[in-house]
Amino acid sequence: MGALVEIVLPVFLVVGFGYLAVWRGLFGQAGVDGLMKFTQNFAIPCLLFRAISRLDLAAAFQPDLLLSFYTGAVAGFFAGLVGARLLFGRAWPDAVAVGFATLFSNSVLLGLPITERAYGAEALGPNFAIVAFHAPFAYTLGVSAMEIARAEGRGLAATLASVAGSMARNALVIGIALGFAVNFSGLALPGTVLDAVDLMARAALPAALFGLGGVLVRYRPEGDLRLVAMIAAISLILHPAIVWAMGRTLGLAEGPFRSAVLTASMAPGINAYVFANMFGVAKRVAATAVLVATALSVLTVWVWLGLLG
Repeated sequence: MGALVEIVLPVFLVVGFGYLAVWRGLFGQAGVDGLMKFTQNFAIPCLLFRAISRLDLAAAFQPDLLLSFYTGAVAGFFAGLVGARLLFGRAWPDAVAVGFATLFSNSVLLGLPITERAYGAEALGPNFAIVAFHAPFAYTLGVSAMEIARAEGRGLAATLASVAGSMARNALVIGIALGFAVNFSGLALPGTVLDAVDLMARAALPAALFGLGGVLVRYRPEGDLRLVAMIAAISLILHPAIVWAMGRTLGLAEGPFRSAVLTASMAPGINAYVFANMFGVAKRVAATAVLVATALSVLTVWVWLGLLG
């Protein structure tokens, strides 16, 4: 119970404050949009830049860590894809969107603050290693599967090229890339600049959590709730269970093991809805899954923390 009160609830209370403030009209949707734009385009890129620029790359980027996490992610994707198709009879494009929801855990807005509260800021190195590949990997897999499912349009190569261009303009990816550039080059930036970046970075997670709560107000439980329940079960239980099994099989050290399992146990991120909206399929299901799974994760994350010790 201590982990629930001391680690999990403070994070979700901030999300709840954001939800309540917008739901009761104390904070407008325009304000939420501005806050999320600030966090996603400025504050979180600063956080990722500073973290990766100082990261011990040899220690953080362990093949066993990435193999454990992304094996679980891919297994979750195919479980969602096949389940949506065979159990619920959804069209293949809808099934791909469901698979993307079970693939894309909320590694930044929830994974980072919960891991930091549980194990301290010094434990975040493996989290940042996972985050560095998360969006490019997930979107490449999701877009490839969607183009195969639709078998129409401009083709896989052209679509992937478009996605690669979008990724290159994505502020989070730019922050990660600049962090790698500083890390590899050993460039010493002026202390004043770093202090300013650190100020931005410290605002990132609390502002993003509050904004996440405000965004969730827009999502109503309107999709197929049985399908949503499957997405939540795969995201919150199956994905981290597979990462757990892989990590133990590969002999992953305790710190990276905890980061991988805990990140895998997060609810689907808002990118699940962004992806569904991009292709115009399963939007209600994706939106509802983000809302429902985020609420359920208050308890499931507590259980995983208890199992991790």
